[in-house]
Amino acid sequence: MKIINWNVNGLRAILSKGNLIDFLKEEDPDILAIEETKMQEDQLTYNFEGYYRYMNCAERKGYSGTMVLTKIKPISVSFDIKGKDHPKEGRVITLEFEKFYFVCAYVPNSKDGLKRLDYRMIWEDDLRKHLIKLDKLKPVIYCGDLNVAHNEIDLKNPDENHFSAGFSDEEREKFSKLLAAGFVDTYREIYPDRIQYSWWSYRTLARQRGVGWRIDYFVVSKRFMSEIKDSIIYDKIEGSDHCPVGIIIKES
Repeated sequence: MKIINWNVNGLRAILSKGNLIDFLKEEDPDILAIEETKMQEDQLTYNFEGYYRYMNCAERKGYSGTMVLTKIKPISVSFDIKGKDHPKEGRVITLEFEKFYFVCAYVPNSKDGLKRLDYRMIWEDDLRKHLIKLDKLKPVIYCGDLNVAHNEIDLKNPDENHFSAGFSDEEREKFSKLLAAGFVDTYREIYPDRIQYSWWSYRTLARQRGVGWRIDYFVVSKRFMSEIKDSIIYDKIEGSDHCPVGIIIKES
């Protein structure tokens, strides 16, 4: 089974460019999770033939949003996470399958000057509670744009970014806390020393200069890691400021 995640930075834009459709045909994933759809469901006219489609759209038009395409019909689907005062930003979709729960998330960005860090901390705690609750029932596959480079190896210039959104001590600690709760970063587990990135800033032509961050992940329940054959960063694929990431699950 192949599962892929991609922050497309605007679903309509990447569909018009053809990058997503070409990639979908080439890789033929069983499940595809997408972040930053930036649209309402009634604006999507493309028919993803062969897939069940689930969208969670933000109330604010042109902002955030998630989508999951799956060839396998889920047992159940739910949206968002429980918690206090979470705005409707379309950030989480949870699907239940026979052998695992699948959670697609677009984690809130802490913004320049860490202006949204306090909310991010609340969101992280509620999301972790959600994953732990699911994990008690069956293994969890959690993926998405998690907006954090966990370790110094996960970005080009760590020394310059200790107070930047995505590499603050607080954000990194929340990710460490998630792993300590019984979860595994699949890519880093398989490739402890490999350097690849999944996001490059448009502002500074960072991709052309090789200045990137690894902020897109597949995290799984620790007991499910034995089922993971590979964890992939498709860093040659263009069309967004992020590239796709994926996992291959062993055939049972």
